[in-house]
Amino acid sequence: MIEIRKYTSADAEGMVDIWNDIVRDGLAFPQDEELTLAKGNEFFLAQSFTGIAVDTENGRIVGGYILHPNNIGRCGHICNASYAVAKNYRGRGIGEQLVKDCMKQASALGFRILQFNAVVKTNSAALKLYARLGFTQLGVIPGGFRLKDGSYEDIIPHYILL
Repeated sequence: MIEIRKYTSADAEGMVDIWNDIVRDGLAFPQDEELTLAKGNEFFLAQSFTGIAVDTENGRIVGGYILHPNNIGRCGHICNASYAVAKNYRGRGIGEQLVKDCMKQASALGFRILQFNAVVKTNSAALKLYARLGFTQLGVIPGGFRLKDGSYEDIIPHYILL
């Protein structure tokens, strides 16, 4: 069973490992530098909310998300999020649990819209999930994501009203 809970500093190592694995793959996150343990803990604590997915059978951190404002001032009611699931736990519905929890937390924090700025076109699992959950695609930004090999892939911004 998977439990979603709030991040604590004790989660840093597990979350940094999962996060850095995605950064190394270079297929989804905009970051191109890996997090150190200290910088990762600082990064996850600095978010409006960081959620952690834990396998209750073994206590292992298997995923998580970060939630933060997408902008400031008159657009400060729009939030943004990123999700990470450990490779050996993908395909089990954990991403959906993370997105749903994120939407609940965002609403509780007073956000009115959840927006994804850069869903990479080749991230078919995310695209299917967001469509199933009712997100609206905003169009396509041609070549908006630089892959590790230096080529570019389209990105598809999404949003949902909370």
